[in-house]
Amino acid sequence: MRSRYLIILFLLLPSFASGSELEPFTTDGCSSFPDGTPAQQSLWAECCIRHDLAYWKGGSYEERLDADRALEACVARVGEPAIAAVMLAGVRVGGSPYFPTFYRWGYGWPFPRGYKVLSTEEQQQVKQHLAQFKLMIDSIADEIN
Repeated sequence: MRSRYLIILFLLLPSFASGSELEPFTTDGCSSFPDGTPAQQSLWAECCIRHDLAYWKGGSYEERLDADRALEACVARVGEPAIAAVMLAGVRVGGSPYFPTFYRWGYGWPFPRGYKVLSTEEQQQVKQHLAQFKLMIDSIADEIN
């Protein structure tokens, strides 16, 4: 039931979005795919988070292809080449920027964005959001230690 509400929310969000403001980075790990094996439940989670980062900021078709291949290579490096191939097929089909999903290519930007090289101003927005994200992570790490 929760996923239906999220889908509806993400379908409606573009109509309320203004201009080309980048939303803060979010990640859910491997989205609808496991983050690892039953024995090692977060085995390739870092690969997915890196992939989410690329998808969040978006860019050209070639940048998406590079991000998808990097995901495949990363998962293969942790010893799961067959799973890496399945994941590559999934992101190539499901990650299109033309689907109004929360995991599409360029999901940090208002929909529809499509494939578009980031302008200098947009690259600056990415840097600012990443700096804020790093501060938040550092703060959490300090609290843990």
